[in-house]
Amino acid sequence: MNENNNEPIVEITAGEMLRNARTTGRRKREIPTIAKQLCIREEFLQALEDGNYTFIPEVVYILGFARNYAMELGLDPDEIVTKIKREMGLVQDCSNDADGDVPAACAAPDSVKKVGAIKRVYLFARRNWKWFLGGLVAIMIIIIAVLALMPRDSDMAAVADTGTPVVAVSEPAYKTAVRERFGTENRASANVIIQAAQESWVKIEDGRGNTVFSRVLVPGDVYYMPQGDKYKGTFGNAGGVDIWVDGKLAPKIGENHTRKTGVSMAADSLIAGAAD
Repeated sequence: MNENNNEPIVEITAGEMLRNARTTGRRKREIPTIAKQLCIREEFLQALEDGNYTFIPEVVYILGFARNYAMELGLDPDEIVTKIKREMGLVQDCSNDADGDVPAACAAPDSVKKVGAIKRVYLFARRNWKWFLGGLVAIMIIIIAVLALMPRDSDMAAVADTGTPVVAVSEPAYKTAVRERFGTENRASANVIIQAAQESWVKIEDGRGNTVFSRVLVPGDVYYMPQGDKYKGTFGNAGGVDIWVDGKLAPKIGENHTRKTGVSMAADSLIAGAAD
């Protein structure tokens, strides 16, 4: 409540935060310009600012677009996503419950929690600086020892000269210029690579049903698949992705704007078109 006039304080919406960040300050920007940079349709960005979430087909697209839009405008993407979830009724509202208690997730803003945590770490380090200094010295010694034991380039060349085959994975001739790379920890060994030609939600699960990757890819985004033939894929826009197997473009897994689930990501299945 406002102490002067006892009127309730109205919390700004996620859409208002996005619009204010775009239209105020020294760096004012237009929606068409940002839409081109993010490869997101103008009407979707306008719908986010207007709070018209029903205009965007799926929740995963709403949250993915909002996160990318917030980062482009210099806002906290987690705060924007949390606000939208609250506005859509996907999470508990930050109002007092029947017992007068505030939900734990709403007890304090993230910025306040971060400042408090940093202060506690600082005070602890100040009281125990000798232990921290000793630990730092020990870590430096370990790092130096590891670097000393790592094989040098000349050692690697000697191994190659023994006749042991060296596998070199080359990038395919992508049809779309690469925008951003994901799953780069698999890049050196991936024989299956996914690239978005259109906006598409992509989820990859392992043989136990655990999600190893889930994201809205925009044109040019690349994901390097981990090795193995037990992975399954779900695609929000099956015709909007190109899948490369050993540098060759595999057959399309579906039509544009169709959803495909349970797609086998095994190389043989993709090349044979068995994923359909």
